[in-house]
Amino acid sequence: MMPSRRAASHGAAPLLRSGVGPVVATLAGALAGVLAVWGVLSVRLARKVVTPSARVPDTEIVDLDLPAQTITLARTLDTELPGRYGLFTSGTESYVKLGSVLGTDARTVKRKLLTEIGPASRLSAQAAFSGWYFDAPEQLHLPFSSELIGSALGPCPAWLFPAEDGLDTWVIQIHGRGTRRQECLRAVPVFHALGMPVLVVSYRNDGDAPRSRTGRYALGATEWRDVDAAIAFALRRGARQVLLMGWSMGGAIALQIELGSPHRDAIAGLVLDSPVVDWRVVLGFQARQLRVPDPVTGLALGALQTHWAAPLTGTPAIPLDRLDVVSRAAELQHPILILHSDDDGFVPSDASHVLAAARPDLVTLESFQVARHTKLWNYDAQRWADAIREWVTAHALTAP
Repeated sequence: MMPSRRAASHGAAPLLRSGVGPVVATLAGALAGVLAVWGVLSVRLARKVVTPSARVPDTEIVDLDLPAQTITLARTLDTELPGRYGLFTSGTESYVKLGSVLGTDARTVKRKLLTEIGPASRLSAQAAFSGWYFDAPEQLHLPFSSELIGSALGPCPAWLFPAEDGLDTWVIQIHGRGTRRQECLRAVPVFHALGMPVLVVSYRNDGDAPRSRTGRYALGATEWRDVDAAIAFALRRGARQVLLMGWSMGGAIALQIELGSPHRDAIAGLVLDSPVVDWRVVLGFQARQLRVPDPVTGLALGALQTHWAAPLTGTPAIPLDRLDVVSRAAELQHPILILHSDDDGFVPSDASHVLAAARPDLVTLESFQVARHTKLWNYDAQRWADAIREWVTAHALTAP
């Protein structure tokens, strides 16, 4: 006698609950666990993006030949670059200048020391390679003064290099994320030779200027106001117009001034070295370099933009749409020179190329190869300086 369909269905239900139910519960638990881990990782990533960081060693001193004044470093994509650079160290020297590459093997690079190190010197093995080269304004052997620029948060230190010709087009230089004003010193002689006064500024949370309430970066969304105060300073001191030069995140700050400053009419143009044009492109690239899963990156970007995540990220919501200059290309009004290496390794040049294609009437792109991030001057100082001089001259920015 066959059981009824009703009886069969009653017999199947317990099997379904006892067999599939635990599997579903396990999968749900696993999914919740994955999402929880992704959430934690995304918050950590978001906080890392906006937290000013200390300089981290990225190479190792393998050998120091003091009679020959040479130094051997662990080989990296940066330490093997030709040109002049700097090296942050610890021991009897805190910073030394490096010259040309003398030899390489699979693991090391030998370079000429341009800072003389005495026989009693001792350096720790851990070091950080730098594109600064000059680490103090006195090393330029140009007249300068230390200034304080009033901002909403307090006085922001700056260096002012006056020009002998007294031109009324000033250059205001803006350093990048996680660094300081010294980054900009390489460009001062180029503009000084053109007769242009140069103001090298600081901004909130950079270690020189005042700290904001959160102590976190806003990726240019608020920092531009401190640089805008520097424009007002320059105009009060006799400038008729200003040329903004931004390095890396300093480029993002300069672009925000171009798009929203009340002093916009005083801007003559922008020179951008390795600039951040779209933060989503940059943060996505850096996350992939760190092998961060795409969903985590997406969650981190979302957290940076939302007010509810502010207690977790440590910063108010950052308007990444407003910081995306590619999407706002139609709003640009002044000529822009972009100097960017296609082998940047930190801020990819993709957005710079897209912006140049979107506004060929305003944007000139000088593409480099090999030079790496903000090390274009170091790699090929002559080409770098010539590109700036020719662009400044073509736009008559040195005309009286």
